Amino acid sequence: MPASATPPRIAVIGGGPAGLIAAERLRAAGAAVDLYEAKGSVGRKFLIAGKGGLNLTHSEPRPAFDARYRERAGEVGRWLDRFDADALRAWAGGFGIETYVGSSGRVFPRDRKAAPLLRGWVRRLREQGVAFHVQHRWMGWDAAGALRFETPQGPRAVRADAVLLALGGGSWPELGSDGAWAPLLAARGAEVAPLRPANCGFDVDWTAHFAQRHAGAPLKPVVLHGRDADGREQSLQGECVVTQYGIEGSAIYAISAILREVIDRNGHADLALDLTPGRGEAQLREALARPRGGRSGSEHLRRATGLHGAKAGLLREVLSPEAMADPARLAAAIKRLPLRLLRPRPIAEAISSAGGLRLEALDQRGMLRALPGVFAAGEMLDWEAPTGGYLLTACFASGLVAAEGVLGWLASRAAPGDA
Repeated sequence: MPASATPPRIAVIGGGPAGLIAAERLRAAGAAVDLYEAKGSVGRKFLIAGKGGLNLTHSEPRPAFDARYRERAGEVGRWLDRFDADALRAWAGGFGIETYVGSSGRVFPRDRKAAPLLRGWVRRLREQGVAFHVQHRWMGWDAAGALRFETPQGPRAVRADAVLLALGGGSWPELGSDGAWAPLLAARGAEVAPLRPANCGFDVDWTAHFAQRHAGAPLKPVVLHGRDADGREQSLQGECVVTQYGIEGSAIYAISAILREVIDRNGHADLALDLTPGRGEAQLREALARPRGGRSGSEHLRRATGLHGAKAGLLREVLSPEAMADPARLAAAIKRLPLRLLRPRPIAEAISSAGGLRLEALDQRGMLRALPGVFAAGEMLDWEAPTGGYLLTACFASGLVAAEGVLGWLASRAAPGDA
């Protein structure tokens, strides 16, 4: 921007990673940046996500990395061309945050904490001149076209040369991601797909006895077998957790989009669980057929198969007593135990959300076609990804791309001869 020009004033609405990285890029280009956040501080979901260890990104190489975004791989891949996993690690390194690759390929800060990175980031943004306005809940526009906010001091109207929305999805409403923006944009002609749970658990019709006895217990390792909405066989090894209402955990999250689609089509999704990935059916059958002597059925099962606790309870939940006593039927069930998932858990419980502002509603710069001068980024857009660092990486990348879209749009408007 010319040094003599009055810097444009940009309103960034939303204080998650997408909004913060956008504010950083805009301020670095010389814009006057006001960042508005509905809660009392920024980055709350970022902090909660890092509570058990901040999974910043993933080491999986591209294009396999891009494929994690499924039908949106092409669009998200273009964001990653600008800011990928390596760029994110290098950016964190600028704060003195060293990262490492875990055994699963996930990338973590060396101390695994989110708070030091967030504190350093906000401090640097303040030093660079980004103005933070917390407890400012965006309510759309007034009749004169000004941005409307609810604040503790009452309503406030704000004008800006451009607006960048980074309002999050519909999960974790207590942290600010409540999807309240959706009707505001839809009323202005923007196409918004319904927000739905992603990276979520699913309901199973447990008996009260099983749920009370085993809720919170891990199932690991297991292999999940099932079919996607097109009938293709899918298998994944990982870990699950029994809940009061059904099942969740990293393996379930990884295929939650597939399960959700199958439930939409069929009214339920059927999985088959291999409870002993390291042992074959014939080996199990032979071990189970050996005389048990005076041992109880539970002890015989444990000695023959290694199964106990929630895995053994799951067998009893699904199989009849006659099947439990038949070595052949029991061995077959251990390798392919049927489990019917009824519905996703509510979006407020989900790690992230699917749906949102459709990418087709944006131009290549990230600007809403229905609202010139309004850009959008982050989880409020209609894409999804499994956990493992993919969500966070795309949020950062989309925020940076949208910020550069703002700068390009402003430059085109300032160019001689432009309207």
